[in-house]
Amino acid sequence: MQSTQGHLPRVWAWAGVAAGVAVVVALALAWMTQQRVRLLEQQLVARQAQSQSESGEALVLARQSQDTARDSAARMALLEARVAEAAVQRSQLDELIQSLTRSRDENLLADIESALRISQQQAALTGSLEPLVASLRQADERLARHNQPRLERVRRAVLRDLERVRAASQVDVATLVIRIDEITRQVDDLPMTAMARLGSAPSKGGAGAAMPQATDPSPSGANPAPSGTASGASAGSGTSAAHAQTPAAATGAWDQVLREATQWSLKGLSAAWTELRGLVRITRIDNPEAVLSSPEQQYFLRENLKLRLLNARLALLSRQFDVAQSDLQDAQRALERYFDPSSRRVVSTLELLRQVGQLSRQVSLPRPDETLAALAAVNTLR
Repeated sequence: MQSTQGHLPRVWAWAGVAAGVAVVVALALAWMTQQRVRLLEQQLVARQAQSQSESGEALVLARQSQDTARDSAARMALLEARVAEAAVQRSQLDELIQSLTRSRDENLLADIESALRISQQQAALTGSLEPLVASLRQADERLARHNQPRLERVRRAVLRDLERVRAASQVDVATLVIRIDEITRQVDDLPMTAMARLGSAPSKGGAGAAMPQATDPSPSGANPAPSGTASGASAGSGTSAAHAQTPAAATGAWDQVLREATQWSLKGLSAAWTELRGLVRITRIDNPEAVLSSPEQQYFLRENLKLRLLNARLALLSRQFDVAQSDLQDAQRALERYFDPSSRRVVSTLELLRQVGQLSRQVSLPRPDETLAALAAVNTLR
């Protein structure tokens, strides 16, 4: 018990020491903690001041960045507006270029179409394919210079129409008109049937045979007695011979006069006989009205033939081939009926008239339908 009691104060002493030490330690710790808190407070104040200054700087920078961002946004908006404006201008420029190109193509196609239609009308009026050939050739050259892929179809159609037009046959109206004019000039010189009958020799079965001409009397047989007397008297004396030559000379002169009178009378009789034979003739007449036509009727027949040829000429110039054929046939029948078929000029004129009739036929002129269809297709696709 005593030992237990003796140890208690020690315990309490040690406990008090320990408590004092603990208090000292606690105080030391508290002081240190307080120092640390003060240091932390100072650091916090410093950092707070620094943070405040930094926040101010940050605020300034933020404001500057906002201003910069605002300026950047404004600039960006301006750039976007300019970009949009540039895009609009570019689109407008592209549309303008396309419209210009389209207008050029449209003008080219319109010019080609109008030229083809005008040349087609000229070909129909004149009968010549030269205007149509020239228009197609010019269209081909213009399309080749333009060199647009979408117009290649039109160019191929132009080339096909050009080949077809060149291969087509046509009526040479100018040559036919010249031939008709030549026939018209020859009408006045062509012999008619009545004129040929009057100028021809009489046929068999006429008024009779030609009257035989009398033979000339022979000088030796005219008076033989004076010849013998002259020969006998020549043998006589000179005085008797001189008296005998005078009757012989007179007889020879008389015989000469008689012979000349006989010749003149025979010539007169021959001429009279020829005239008598021309008054009466027996011939075969197929067209009595052609033979019995008077000079006045012959004049009107020639004039009517000229009018027929003139009508045929006008019909050819106006491209009325049916009317020209009718007039040429009438002119051919008039030539065969009223003009001398044995005359070489009449035969050549008839042959020339037949050639004109054969050549003056209605020929259908080719049309550039394929080219016009291609032009219409391109205009529709546009």
